[in-house]
Amino acid sequence: MCKNHQDNRQSAASQDMSIIGWREIVALPQLNIDKIKAKIDTGARSSAIHAFNIQEFAENGLQMVSFQVQPLQRSDRTTLSTQAQLLEYREVKNSGGTVELRPVIRTEIALRGQKWTIDLTLTNRELMGFRMLLGREAVRNKFLVDPGKSYLQSDRKDNNN
Repeated sequence: MCKNHQDNRQSAASQDMSIIGWREIVALPQLNIDKIKAKIDTGARSSAIHAFNIQEFAENGLQMVSFQVQPLQRSDRTTLSTQAQLLEYREVKNSGGTVELRPVIRTEIALRGQKWTIDLTLTNRELMGFRMLLGREAVRNKFLVDPGKSYLQSDRKDNNN
């Protein structure tokens, strides 16, 4: 395929995709999280959320995981308890370059009327700037990312952090 034809196909596909900023406010309805600020990180393959008190258990023959989330950045005043089916454990290289074995869940994410399913790793992000990281697998073929803009698909006033 010639380069111009390939560029035209990519351009046509990208015209159908919304543009998001490097940070957006998203919801995780199946986890009862109405809003959480997420950093969009195309350098990271997987998505992660700050989770603690992670407990694995069985329910109706399924492996489940319960955990707590503090969705407000730099705040521990709101703690939500939730649970989801455990998909698997994955080795993920953290920002410090250390490989961690993390529990993975599959859940629905919502942003400006769009909903789709993502894999989400559970890890301690207490010292990180964002309680949630949305990696490239979660936004691939759905959005284009403008790294110079924020909250293009969400209203920052909607979030208390």
